[in-house]
Amino acid sequence: MTSFVVHRNGRPATVAELAPLAFAGYAHFTAMQVRGGRVRGLDLHLERLRVASVRMFGRALPDERVRSCLRAAIGAGPADLSLTATLYSPTAGFTPDGVMAEPEVLVRTGPAVSGPPGPLTLTTVEYERALPAVKHVGEVAKTYFVRRAVEQGFDDAVFVDRRGRLSEATIWNLAFWDGTSVVWPEADMLGGTTMGIVRRRLDRLGVPQRTREITLADLPGLAGAVVMNSWTPGVAVHRIGGVSLPEAPSFVELLHRAHRDEPLTSP
Repeated sequence: MTSFVVHRNGRPATVAELAPLAFAGYAHFTAMQVRGGRVRGLDLHLERLRVASVRMFGRALPDERVRSCLRAAIGAGPADLSLTATLYSPTAGFTPDGVMAEPEVLVRTGPAVSGPPGPLTLTTVEYERALPAVKHVGEVAKTYFVRRAVEQGFDDAVFVDRRGRLSEATIWNLAFWDGTSVVWPEADMLGGTTMGIVRRRLDRLGVPQRTREITLADLPGLAGAVVMNSWTPGVAVHRIGGVSLPEAPSFVELLHRAHRDEPLTSP
């Protein structure tokens, strides 16, 4: 079985069902890698969807209903794949009027991804996302800034807020190494599911972690940096703006080890 799918509410979506969504933008989503029909951090993905639905729609679907939609899409494809689950309101869009209907579920699957090999270079951009704690759709700035970064000779871009703090990259969370501890940046950002997996597994491994504000001026004092997302728990970063950083292979391997320790579960 090698096909990939687009499902709406657990069934193959029709053109008529998808057409209105081409002009809609009030939705949120989570993205995951499926291996052998199973997922790491399923509880974190479900929590993300539940919390964001309450924030955006005033209500959330039961976890079991979301899981049934995930199962249907995974069962219709190969054992290893990428999956994006989007929740949207069929009555919302560019208007404050009316009571929002119950959210609906759109699931898309595609080829499995493992992320770039790295190391990466990141330019800096002063930018703060709207509703940073929600993984919402329609963020044109992410694609815009990564394209600008490539035009400037970088691989991607990292965001710096109005206070000069590094927060996140375009589609990535940031993590740093100070030689003894994993350092997470303190700023308004989207807390990724991979980030959540790694943090709880590092706790179990007894690896020190801390959260602090990090500016460009702090980078020379750090011993390594990575980006992470649903593709990978760590890709080395060897330059941010004009500051070079050690590639720190042992740090990258530590993050990958922590991620591997998270069990795969079936939806």
